[in-house]
Amino acid sequence: MSAVAHCIAGVLDHDSMAQIVNELSEAADFQPGDRVKTLRNSAHGMIVGVLEDGRVVWRADTGTELTALPESLVRERKA
Repeated sequence: MSAVAHCIAGVLDHDSMAQIVNELSEAADFQPGDRVKTLRNSAHGMIVGVLEDGRVVWRADTGTELTALPESLVRERKA
């Protein structure tokens, strides 16, 4: 909703908004080994596990192990 609101307000171009909405629309079916990044692209890493409650455990490229809701991460695209 935030991406759409930013687009309407004119602070986010249509292509960026469409990319965000498309990434969020993908099923968050993460598996260990999947490369991910945060929504703000501030951290990158790899999924190490999926907990019973649906949260994911991932290791940032800095080595820090984190637990997150799957909707707070997006799968990294291969270049």
